[in-house]
Amino acid sequence: MNEVKEALRNIEQNYKLFLQQRFTFIGALQHSRENAHDMLRPVGSIDQVEGYLNHHCNNTTDRRILSMFINICNDLSKLCQQLETVHPGNSTTNGILERCKLLLSHSNDLSAIRAKYPHDVVNHLSCEEAKNHYGGVVSLIPIVMDCIKEWVAHIEKLPWRNVSGGSALSEKGTPQEAAAGAPTSQTPPPVHLGAQTSVRNKDKVQESKNVQKDQNDTENDRGKQKGPWKPPGRHA
Repeated sequence: MNEVKEALRNIEQNYKLFLQQRFTFIGALQHSRENAHDMLRPVGSIDQVEGYLNHHCNNTTDRRILSMFINICNDLSKLCQQLETVHPGNSTTNGILERCKLLLSHSNDLSAIRAKYPHDVVNHLSCEEAKNHYGGVVSLIPIVMDCIKEWVAHIEKLPWRNVSGGSALSEKGTPQEAAAGAPTSQTPPPVHLGAQTSVRNKDKVQESKNVQKDQNDTENDRGKQKGPWKPPGRHA
C-alpha cells in the first residue's frame, strides 16, 4: 500500500506541473484541431489527443504539453493495474477500479464528464469551451485521481490483508475457528463438597490403620528382644 501511495504522490506532483500550463494545453489542442480541420467535434478521447500529437502538432511546445497529458494518463493506467495486485478488495472498491479503467480507456468518450468542486479546471475555460470542446478532456485526470484516492480510503477501512489477498487471520483461522481450536485449560474440573468429604474420611481411616499397624509392629519387636519366659531357679 505504501508503494501505491508513493506512486499516487508522484502523479499528483506531475499533475500540478501540468495545471500550471493548462492554458498551454488548451492552446495546443486548439492549434491541433485547426491543423486537422476538426473544429466541430469536441476533444472526447485520449486517442484523439494522441492523434493530434502524432499528426497535427507543428511546434515543440504543443508536442511537449500533449505528451505530458498522455504520460499522466498512462501512469494512472499503470497504477490501476498495480491496485489489482495489491488488494482483492470488495464490490465497492472493485466498482471504483472498474470506473477508473473505463475512463482511462483510450477510446472512451470523455465529452460528457465534468470535474466538480474542489477542482476548478472547467471554470477556467470559456463557456463555449467548457460546454462543447474541452470540458471532458480537462476533467479526466482529476476525476480518476479522486477515484483512486477513494479506493485507497475504502481499502484502509477493510480488515488488513497481505499482498496475495490472504487474511491476516489466514494462518490462525477466523476468530470463531481460533476459539474452537484453542487448547483446553489445564485447570482440573471442580470437585463437589460431598466427594471432598468422602476423600477426607477415607484418608482418616487409612491413617488410623497405619498407626495401629505401627503399634503392633513395635510390640512384636519388643517381644522378640526379651525371648521366651523361663521360671526362676538354678541355672545349668
